[in-house]
Amino acid sequence: MATQTTNATGGTPAAAAPRDEFIAAMGRVATGVTVVSTGGEAGRFAQTVSAMCSVSADPRLVLVCINLRSPINEAIRAHGVFAVNVLGKQHDHVADTFAGRPWPGKERWDFSCGEWVEAPSGSPRIRDAVASFDCTVHEVVEAGTHLIYIGRVTDVESHESEPLIYSAQAYAKPEPIEPSVFPDYPGSGPTHRQQKKEDSQ
Repeated sequence: MATQTTNATGGTPAAAAPRDEFIAAMGRVATGVTVVSTGGEAGRFAQTVSAMCSVSADPRLVLVCINLRSPINEAIRAHGVFAVNVLGKQHDHVADTFAGRPWPGKERWDFSCGEWVEAPSGSPRIRDAVASFDCTVHEVVEAGTHLIYIGRVTDVESHESEPLIYSAQAYAKPEPIEPSVFPDYPGSGPTHRQQKKEDSQ
């Protein structure tokens, strides 16, 4: 399914931003690191992705984007299920392996990295993932070089761990910062956030 962007004044397609500038700017974006996996009669497959987000809580939906060239696409189509494994800081070797950059002694897409268990759908699940969402395929949309998978979440696991982050071509972990406080706006900062949280409960 293809889409076309138009500007606000008419039906003329909007000019595309230069590719190199787009890639450089996206490289500055900090993202979580996830491994999408599937298992079944077609075998076990997994792929590292950075484009993952929540879509809806009712119904429970998540979204991932996978390059059209990845061999996992055919397997997901055959199985109709996939799992989204959110990696912790201890999983950098897992991220590299399923991004096609295995460490010495490992093969690409080698499940001997990390500790895997089977999710209810049959998809491989990283035992100590920060979070793991077992899904059935809800919708698939083709956009540019990628397939966008929207999965209906059927099972969830989570564990206390620091998530793995990727930015500027390097792995990192979250670091807490002191909240901003503005003297001209009394109640801003931690007090404001706590009050908002209490008001929403």
